[in-house]
Amino acid sequence: MAGKAGGLKGVALIGGAGGNSAVAGALHFFQDPSTGYTEVRGRVTGLAPGLHGFHIHSFGDTTNGCNSTGPHFNPHNKSHGAPSDDERHVGDLGNIVANKDGVADIFIKDLQISLSGPHSILGRAVVVHADSDDLGRGGHELSKTTGNAGARIGCGIIGLRSAV
Repeated sequence: MAGKAGGLKGVALIGGAGGNSAVAGALHFFQDPSTGYTEVRGRVTGLAPGLHGFHIHSFGDTTNGCNSTGPHFNPHNKSHGAPSDDERHVGDLGNIVANKDGVADIFIKDLQISLSGPHSILGRAVVVHADSDDLGRGGHELSKTTGNAGARIGCGIIGLRSAV
């Protein structure tokens, strides 16, 4: 299951949740062994224009829509934060931005998410939220746990992608 330069690849198909059936997309994950970064690339459509919280959640379980994906993936028991913060959940990927047509083109490089090892994100879920993530700085009671990012409007399970 290797990709370019021997890196692993993952994929998640995003589907709408909570009455937001218009939310859809595909995300591709690539872990570059030479840099340690994992790239997330893709597109999500059907969003309201603006910022939307974007996180890896603990469970790849969508039996109850996006609500059964559990909390943000946080194996080190840290507080919620921005992707650039030392104090953050592994799954804290900040915000994606939907344009006026409700389309978010995504390109993220992150050192904490991984497609291998004890804290792999494979088999977990990626979730798009209705509101912006305050990155743990909003002062709301949910800021340090969820970024007060609101309802889960789209999600998908991260699986291994074939080399072809």
